[in-house]
Amino acid sequence: MKPTDFAKHLTAFLSNWLIKQRNASPKTVQSYRDTFKLLLKYCQEKEHISPEQITMSNLTVDVIKNFLSWLETERKCSISTRNQRLAAIHSFFRYVQMEEPSGLYHFQKVTAIPVKKASKPVVEHLTPEAMKLLLDQPDKNHPWGRRDLTLMSVLYDTGARVQELIDVKVGDVLLSPPPVIILTGKGNKIRRVPLMKNTAFLLQNYLAENRLNNQHKRQYPLFTNRQHHQLTKEGVAYIIGKHANVARNQSFIVPQKVTPHMFRHSKAMHLLQAGVNLIYIRDFLGHVDIKTTDIYARMDTEIKRKAIENTYPDLIANNLPDWNKDQALLSWLSELK
Repeated sequence: MKPTDFAKHLTAFLSNWLIKQRNASPKTVQSYRDTFKLLLKYCQEKEHISPEQITMSNLTVDVIKNFLSWLETERKCSISTRNQRLAAIHSFFRYVQMEEPSGLYHFQKVTAIPVKKASKPVVEHLTPEAMKLLLDQPDKNHPWGRRDLTLMSVLYDTGARVQELIDVKVGDVLLSPPPVIILTGKGNKIRRVPLMKNTAFLLQNYLAENRLNNQHKRQYPLFTNRQHHQLTKEGVAYIIGKHANVARNQSFIVPQKVTPHMFRHSKAMHLLQAGVNLIYIRDFLGHVDIKTTDIYARMDTEIKRKAIENTYPDLIANNLPDWNKDQALLSWLSELK
């Protein structure tokens, strides 16, 4: 069977455009690929169009809208996941409209499908006291305890995403003054993050203990599991969860669930509360847009508002008179010009 225009465009989009032209990360390519795997599954099950028969003309705006509804209703995807899948579809159709201008009107109807508004997520973070308690849990007399302490300290001190932490190589740690660590973020963007002296000290000892100071080991993963393989996201989550459970038994200040990403949120909130400029925090976290970082400022304002409410008495009485029952006052207000 002759390949369809959809098959040709999708192959070129995933294997050439994203990787060679847009320099997309492997994770982004994988996410986009998963979107189209789901779209093919939907077309086969609900539209009764087999993958080898799908053409660009089949993918009408109604089909895409129905696909998005299918994600939410039948697959129980969240609104953010639905929007993520739509972003991949938007990107593909923007690519195709450059390759096939004759279908511009059809393609633009798909790219005009709006994202859905979702409730803004709460920025879950740990207080400085809770973070200190959590970092006190690893057994410093055991090699794996020292690894866990170093890992969690680096995760907090750098505000790294968990994938950024996993990807750190031994050669990315530069301990000569001033000590920094090199992180590779989304879109392969590289940033150098300064290390505080305590974290630098932990890293120095960790590298020496595990004999990672060798020049030939610069490309080794910084943190590994017991099989000496690179840690996974699940592995990092397990390490943090294990110590969080112990800390929670000691104090209620540690929340019921502690995730690796909460370390990043916590660092941002603590920097903000210490008076660090939002622009610096944006660069520190590797955000492209200051609007992304602004969520911490809004969250901090809400925390302060609640603290003020709980600390100070409500001086404004809540038993105010009902002006609707004061006819004289209402008459006076109505006569105002």
